[in-house]
Amino acid sequence: MTRSKDLASHLDEPTRRAFLSRIAAGCLGVTTMPWLCGAASAATAAGTLRRGSASRVIYLFMSGGMSHLDSFDPKAPGSDVMGPTEVLATNVDGIRVGQHFAHLARQMDKVAVLNSLWSNQGAHAQGRYYMHTGYTLRGTIRHPSLGAWTSKLLGPANPTLPAHVSVGDNDVYGPSGGFFESRHFPLPVGDPEDGLRNARLPRTVTEERFHDRLEKLAAMDRAFQERFQAEKAVHAYAEAYEQAVQLMRSRDLAAFDLDSEDAALRDAYGRNDFGQGVLLARRLVEHGVRFVEVNSGGWDTHNENFETLEDRIPPVDRALAALLADLDARGMLEDTLVVLTTEFGRTPEITRDRNGRNHHAKAFSSLLAGGGIRGGVVHGRTDERGDEIVEGKVRVTDFNATIAHALGIPIDFVLHSPSGRPFKVADDGQPVLSLFA
Repeated sequence: MTRSKDLASHLDEPTRRAFLSRIAAGCLGVTTMPWLCGAASAATAAGTLRRGSASRVIYLFMSGGMSHLDSFDPKAPGSDVMGPTEVLATNVDGIRVGQHFAHLARQMDKVAVLNSLWSNQGAHAQGRYYMHTGYTLRGTIRHPSLGAWTSKLLGPANPTLPAHVSVGDNDVYGPSGGFFESRHFPLPVGDPEDGLRNARLPRTVTEERFHDRLEKLAAMDRAFQERFQAEKAVHAYAEAYEQAVQLMRSRDLAAFDLDSEDAALRDAYGRNDFGQGVLLARRLVEHGVRFVEVNSGGWDTHNENFETLEDRIPPVDRALAALLADLDARGMLEDTLVVLTTEFGRTPEITRDRNGRNHHAKAFSSLLAGGGIRGGVVHGRTDERGDEIVEGKVRVTDFNATIAHALGIPIDFVLHSPSGRPFKVADDGQPVLSLFA
């Protein structure tokens, strides 16, 4: 018995989540959600929070390193750093974008462009991790990403749904709960067309049979809890099962079903993984999910930069423009912060042999819109080549602090890791207050 207690006490969070999923799949005939494990309520910093200008975030991540020169920081047309990329005027005087952002060009009055982001991480894994967490990648600890901080400090707006969802392919260097409890890890949705897989009863399991299994499981669970009354994880599992069943029987499960969306609107977002993922993100925040990240891969353009961007940018352009218009029409843009970012930019130099651009961490671009952000503005400036920042430098930690500030999360609030080390949502970052209306 002592050995069993030791095992229950020392399971790490990923192991607990895997354990819960396997037990549920075997006993109930369904797969419970990773965010449910460890679902017991925990104290938050709610008493210290101020009301933010945003209550939810849609976070669009361009994985691989999006070229700032070919997107939101274009230079003089025809210059050697631009290659064949042409420049478009937008609906805001003085703001220009790369030629493939034709839809977004008509929505730039809603957008703040940051053309002076700076990172100290120039490799993909380290850069993605740093952008998501504000801390450098280390082998001894995993830090929580912004979505996990949002879940931890703001809690769920809808108790039936998770506060943190990740859509699309992601790796261990992207969104994560880090050292927080399991419920703050993102609920992964691989294919937005599939919605939340394994959340409904299999055809072979009737409602009566399912109810019978739940009763048997509850009896087993009561006996187990009597043996391990002091173990918080054991009580968390019991609550996790209850919440899993609540979700399965909840009307909010329909938020994951894109088939119920208007066909014309689905077309407007784009009938592709990213476009439908962004539409799913809008549906989820509309139902009370706090933080949804949608990943777009394929931006590592060492080879054939311009040909690759002809393929990569249009789905993002269409989806982001549709999202901004959709949120605005629904009255949701005011309190929904939309973020588009990447781990770093690309070099002004174009490689002759590969017609590509290499990694460039010392200057790159990101976008913010909604959630109290001033639209139609540009913050920061790079030199005539897009190589160095000459005005308004924004560190990754400052960028994350700006997002936290929009949500009302105090940037000086400290939480401790299991080892007792202090951490803040954006480390030493400071919000760019001039971006707020």
